[in-house]
Amino acid sequence: MSDVEAVKNLVSKHQQLKAEIGKVIIGQTDVIEQILLSIYTGGHSLLIGVPGLAKTLMVNTIAQTLGLDFKRIQFTPDLMPSDILGSEVLDNNRNFKFIKGPVFGNIILADEINRTPPKTQAALLEAMQERAVTVAGKRYPLDQPYFVLATQNPIEQEGTYPLPEAQLDRFMFAIELKYPSVEEEIAVVKSTTGASNNVVNAIFSAQEILAVQALIRKIPIADNVIDYTVRLVNSTRANLDGAATIVKEYVDWGAGPRASQNLVLAAKAHAAIHGKFSPDIENVKAVAHGILRHRILKNYKAEAEGITEDQIITTLLG
Repeated sequence: MSDVEAVKNLVSKHQQLKAEIGKVIIGQTDVIEQILLSIYTGGHSLLIGVPGLAKTLMVNTIAQTLGLDFKRIQFTPDLMPSDILGSEVLDNNRNFKFIKGPVFGNIILADEINRTPPKTQAALLEAMQERAVTVAGKRYPLDQPYFVLATQNPIEQEGTYPLPEAQLDRFMFAIELKYPSVEEEIAVVKSTTGASNNVVNAIFSAQEILAVQALIRKIPIADNVIDYTVRLVNSTRANLDGAATIVKEYVDWGAGPRASQNLVLAAKAHAAIHGKFSPDIENVKAVAHGILRHRILKNYKAEAEGITEDQIITTLLG
C-alpha cells in the first residue's frame, strides 16, 4: 500500500472507529478525537474532568476498538512503585522470579494519578519515556504500542499531590472533559438504564497502530508551518523578547521544546484523519489548546484575575 492509499485507509478506519466508540460513549467527540490523535502519534494523554463523565469507560472502550490490552491502575495515597511495576518473589526452587505489574499492557489507565505521592507517580516516568521499566537492576521492555491515559479530578484537591511539571510535560495532550448537553445526558440516561448491552468490535490491531504511527511520521510538513509552530511555542515564554504582552503579564513559565515536537506530530495526524497529505497552520491551531494548556504556568496575577490557560492560548493564536 502506498502512503497516499494508507492515508485514505486511515480516514476510513478513523470514521469506523468513531462509530464503534459512539455505540457506548455519547458525545465527547472532541475528547475522543484528541485521545485518538495521541494514539496515532504514540503520545500519552491526561484527562481532566469531574467524576461521572465516563472517563474510565471511554478509555476501556477505545482500548477494545483498537484491539489492545487494557490495564487499569487506581492511584491511592498508599500505592507503592512495586504495585505498578511488579516485584521479584521467591519461587518453589528458592529462585527470584519477576512478577509483572499492571504497567505491562498496551493502554494503561492511570486513574486519579494525582492521588498518589511523587515517588509512585515517578514509577510511570520511565515507562512513559523509554517504553521500558527497570526492576532490581534489570530492564524489561514494554509491549508496543504503549500509551498512558491518566485521569485527574480538578475540583477535589484535598489529599492530592500535584503532578510535577516534568511529568506533565511528558503528556502530549491535556484534555478537558466538560459536562454533556441536556440532549446528550438524556441519551446517556436512556442507554445506561435499560437492558441493552452494546458490543464494540476491534477496528485496528497492535501492528496496524504501529503502522499508522510510522505513516504519521512520514507525512511531509512545510518549513513555514514548522516556523509558525516554533514561534507560537516561543511566544509562551515570558522571559524572552518575543513574548506576547499577555504572556509577560500573566505567565511565569512557558512551554518547552517538547511542545513544538508534539504540535508538529499532532498537526500531521490531524491533517491525515481529514484526508490531507500535509498539515497547514490551521491544523496546528486545531490541536494547540490540548498540547499547550498544561505547559503554561500562570502567575499569581492570572490566578487572581481569573485568566485561564485557554484564554492565553486563544490570544496567542490570534
